[in-house]
Amino acid sequence: MAKKLKEQRENNFFDDVVKYFDKAAKFVNADKGILEQIKYCNSVYRVKFPVRVGDKVEVIEAYRVEHSHHKTPTKGGIRYSEHVNQDEVMALAALMTYKCAIVDVPFGGAKGGIKINPRSYTPEVLERVTRRYTTELVKKNFIGPGIDVPAPDYGTGEREMAWIADTFQTFYPLETDALGCVTGKPIGQGGIRGRREATGLGIFYGVRHALTYKEDCKKWGMEPGIEGKRIVVQGLGNVGFHAAKFFFEAGAIIVGIAEYNSAVYSENGINPVELQKWFREKGTLDGFKGTKSFKTPAEALEYSCDILVPAALENQIHIDNAKNIRAKLIAEGANGPVTPEAEAILTKKGVIIIPDIYLNAGGVTVSYFEWLKNLSHVRFGRMEKRFQGAVNTRIVNNIERATGKKITDAEKQAIIEGPDEIALVYSGLEETMINAYDVIREAYWNTKGIEDMRTAAFVVALRKIVESYSLLGIFP
Repeated sequence: MAKKLKEQRENNFFDDVVKYFDKAAKFVNADKGILEQIKYCNSVYRVKFPVRVGDKVEVIEAYRVEHSHHKTPTKGGIRYSEHVNQDEVMALAALMTYKCAIVDVPFGGAKGGIKINPRSYTPEVLERVTRRYTTELVKKNFIGPGIDVPAPDYGTGEREMAWIADTFQTFYPLETDALGCVTGKPIGQGGIRGRREATGLGIFYGVRHALTYKEDCKKWGMEPGIEGKRIVVQGLGNVGFHAAKFFFEAGAIIVGIAEYNSAVYSENGINPVELQKWFREKGTLDGFKGTKSFKTPAEALEYSCDILVPAALENQIHIDNAKNIRAKLIAEGANGPVTPEAEAILTKKGVIIIPDIYLNAGGVTVSYFEWLKNLSHVRFGRMEKRFQGAVNTRIVNNIERATGKKITDAEKQAIIEGPDEIALVYSGLEETMINAYDVIREAYWNTKGIEDMRTAAFVVALRKIVESYSLLGIFP
């Protein structure tokens, strides 16, 4: 499916990002030279290296792109995919710059990619590829806690990030902040609780908050709130699964889920946790109890629903299928799942798109928290959990004495318990997504000429980046 849709791309991915940039730049009061500086990538590193696979040697193609250094370090994931190319990595790096600006995370944007299909290699080979790639980044100064900080992306996860951290530490054994060279690591190796589900949870927080505005929902032809909303999710990987899980737990009805090789639907709703177990055991979504299968995974995108969450790869909604989309709201979980040409069709139809550069920023937000944890060398909640619990206990005891009423043990425990790391991470992520949405919403509704939320998000990002350049003294 991904390969077929790749061939249908209206134009290059980076050109799509440039189109969005140019559309938004009209609403930004800034020097044209500064806007040109922001638009294009600062550093592009392309490398090929040999890796032994069985009894032969394969030459692996890989990239790391740093889009903007208006703030350092740069930040962005590393994806493993046979479709990786320079254009894609440049586009994703640019999106990271704007994403970080929107959610006030102090990084420039970057991205990396290795052109392999990870399903075709053993863990031992993947480790050799990952460590060699990290070595190449070290040699060219494209990685470091104050330089460039990778993270997981499509086809990678905690395991690969642990290999990267270990390889970096081998080169810099005396670097006390070495673990800050990469985020998305396992908890025992400097990771942070909540990072795994962060992107999916951020999607949930963003959509939930958007649907609290009754006047907006009325204009969109939707009722406020998540409960009862019919949702289709494309992608049952880390992002799609957690988004579906949080929506499901909030009372939404997951009517359709698609993966790269299969897709199923049910008007009675699908439990994403049970479906994921089935997929891991069977290798397909087909045959899951209570569901029917789509003829092709792409058909799931066209299924009637309130909210469509494309959380797989870019270019999934394009000029050929946009007219068939029957969702009222598209929540972009993936990077660039809707092409500009498709967006024009959807906007004309009245479909609302909450854009990727805001909505999937939960990952980089919690990565920022992990980076801070690595630099501070202390777990979130360690200093304040017991203290806050003691304060809350005194408050509850005083209330009981003053009122003469007893609070049940269960209620008391819920009130007095101090925040641990995951509670603080969730709270920080929720605060970030709510604040960022409100700024975008303000620009969307109150800037004359802006017709879609993506343009509003780009305007917000560009204004913040321009301000950063101004503070750097580049221009008065």
